[in-house]
Amino acid sequence: MNKRRKRHNPEQIVRKLRDADAMLNAGKDLASVLQILEVSESTYLRWRNQYGGMKSEEAKRLKQLEDENKRLKELVADLSLDNKMLKYISEGNW
Repeated sequence: MNKRRKRHNPEQIVRKLRDADAMLNAGKDLASVLQILEVSESTYLRWRNQYGGMKSEEAKRLKQLEDENKRLKELVADLSLDNKMLKYISEGNW
């Protein structure tokens, strides 16, 4: 039985956490909730730590900020490399 891994976007995660809360409050046990959501307990706990209490819009904004941060880090790394090359050339090591 080879299950394919699913990738969830932040909005889907928040929605699943909200559904899980509703089911747990309705009296379902955690194991059956996890089975319905099709996630493992470790995934559920990781999601709870990262996205617990967030609204869908907040989770979407968090993802956008993480993507922007990644792009900016790459830009800084490129500029740093360019700077090192220019210093090397200006010192006459070329």
